[in-house]
Amino acid sequence: MTNHAALTDLIIKMADDELILGHRNSEWTGLGPVMEEDIAFSSMAQDKIGHAWALYRTLHEDLGGEDPDRFAFMRPEKAFKCAHLTEMPNGEYDFSLMRHFLFDHAETVRYESLQESSFEPFRLLSKKVKGELKYHTLHANAWIMQLSTAGEESYIRMQAALNHSIALAAGVFEPSAEHEATLIADKVYPGEAVLYQRWLDRIYPVLVKASLNMPDISAITPVYGGRQGFHTEYLQPLLTEMGEVFNLDTEARW
Repeated sequence: MTNHAALTDLIIKMADDELILGHRNSEWTGLGPVMEEDIAFSSMAQDKIGHAWALYRTLHEDLGGEDPDRFAFMRPEKAFKCAHLTEMPNGEYDFSLMRHFLFDHAETVRYESLQESSFEPFRLLSKKVKGELKYHTLHANAWIMQLSTAGEESYIRMQAALNHSIALAAGVFEPSAEHEATLIADKVYPGEAVLYQRWLDRIYPVLVKASLNMPDISAITPVYGGRQGFHTEYLQPLLTEMGEVFNLDTEARW
């Protein structure tokens, strides 16, 4: 089996993305532009946190890692490996929606690749979340279409959100110089470069249909650093808020 360090690294990256973005999306509860979106964003946030928990549990049960709750809430900021895209404040709805669109398609191509993984827990989880991810991407596609064709101001805002988000989203595919070659050779997954291209192929037709202009990918510098523990100023306040109840009594059993 692939060495524990390589698997652990990949699992933490995936789980931390899900945990942090799940909490970010949950902040829209009660604040969505329409009631339907309150419910939708809350539901998808719950799904993401559930995915994170499943990955942390895999880390604990299959690779000898820490208890999932303690691992999620008691690590220092530097130990998190989430991409910068997930950490950013929600801002206006146009940014949050574009982040949802870009991230959920990235998540989908990643989990699709894991259906053939040599690591059985990945194969099982990818099948379990398939239906949820289908709903997430259908929801994102529908709202991208709706808002991009809702008039000049709405279109301008969606294009600006795409321009702002694309380099952050590309950072989700930050490669690991230390572990990626091992993971590819052992057929755990195909690697970040392959997933990045699949992601571009997936989002491009939707953007074309919405009449949004895809920024020049060759001119984009992906925002890396999160996978190495270098984070934005926004992560630590979120971690403090997330762990507030848990850290009142870390030995409590709820």
